[in-house]
Amino acid sequence: MFLNFRRVRKWQLVQVMTTCLVLSVVMVCWQQLDNSIVSHVKSYSYRYLINSFTSVNESLTIPRKQARMFSNFHYLMDHPNKCVGEDVLLLLFVKTSPENIERRMAIRSTWGNETYIQNTLGVTVKVVFVLGAVQTKETEPLWSKSSGDLIQQDFLDSFHNLTLKLIMQFHWMHSRCPHARFLMTADDDIFVHMPNLVSYLQDVSSRDVKDFWVGRVHRGAPPIRDKESKYYVSYEMYPWVTYPDYTAGAAYVVSGDVAEKIYHATLTLNASIYIDDVFMGICASTVGVSPQEHNYFSGEGKAPYHPCIYTKMMTSHGHIEDIHDVWKAATHPQVKQQVSGFLGDLYCTAVKLALLCKPYYFNTYPCIAAFS
Repeated sequence: MFLNFRRVRKWQLVQVMTTCLVLSVVMVCWQQLDNSIVSHVKSYSYRYLINSFTSVNESLTIPRKQARMFSNFHYLMDHPNKCVGEDVLLLLFVKTSPENIERRMAIRSTWGNETYIQNTLGVTVKVVFVLGAVQTKETEPLWSKSSGDLIQQDFLDSFHNLTLKLIMQFHWMHSRCPHARFLMTADDDIFVHMPNLVSYLQDVSSRDVKDFWVGRVHRGAPPIRDKESKYYVSYEMYPWVTYPDYTAGAAYVVSGDVAEKIYHATLTLNASIYIDDVFMGICASTVGVSPQEHNYFSGEGKAPYHPCIYTKMMTSHGHIEDIHDVWKAATHPQVKQQVSGFLGDLYCTAVKLALLCKPYYFNTYPCIAAFS
């Protein structure tokens, strides 16, 4: 048999050129590959093979005197008697910024209306807006200050101080409303289906569930090392390859016993990491509490508009201009009548499969929610 050496040389040349091209692409795109692929592989390997955050917890534990710098702020606005003498099912903190006046007004007139909740749902839910300080003299009208729902401390209100805002919530509950059965934290662009949530929490409360922490769970999430990202975390701040499990900061709920444990954890942990939901995960890992997934707590995504979604919805993210419309549609008395019964269940399963099992609804309700 004779070899065609010219053909061999040509094939080898193609191989060399292809290899060089692939290596060039990899070198150019390595940072992106490392951020989106390699870091996730490392993170998942650590999370599912090692699954121990003891060293993380120990490294972030600091003396109480040093930890006090993250909570030792003065109240500029406070309402210490808001919960006194009442059986509070839920203490709901809304993370907001001083300039978001219209968002707060919209929440007060829709899902955060305490009077509506008390009269229509028959339970007491206390809604409190938490915010930091601004450098300007005045951003909130005086009438709003007297509404009894603004809690403000004198740290600068900014993205990099969200962890301070989180600590503020658990400390306020500990000192002002320790008897509340549940604590919820939510962004001010969240829609909360309050009738569904109240019914759900009443059931959980009746079963006396402990160590309860529910939301949209992130497992094995790696720190973002891309300096262009707002969520960038340096190796000096957090040197490990993965975060403890945590729920998306858009909205989650914990039981009162968990809230108390988190409060005590904040007294001994370094809170310099400014991603508040990650810090919540670190606190929970320290006290041995794990988050539970709920299919109808959204992450960063907005839920699709449909009665079959409304019957199960707990939270949906990204609602500002449409919050009144969603509130009216989602809580309409005829919603459950339209999709009730065996045929209604079949219809809604088909609808939710079509709506939720699509890639562009990423980070809202998962596809599996279609069957629940």
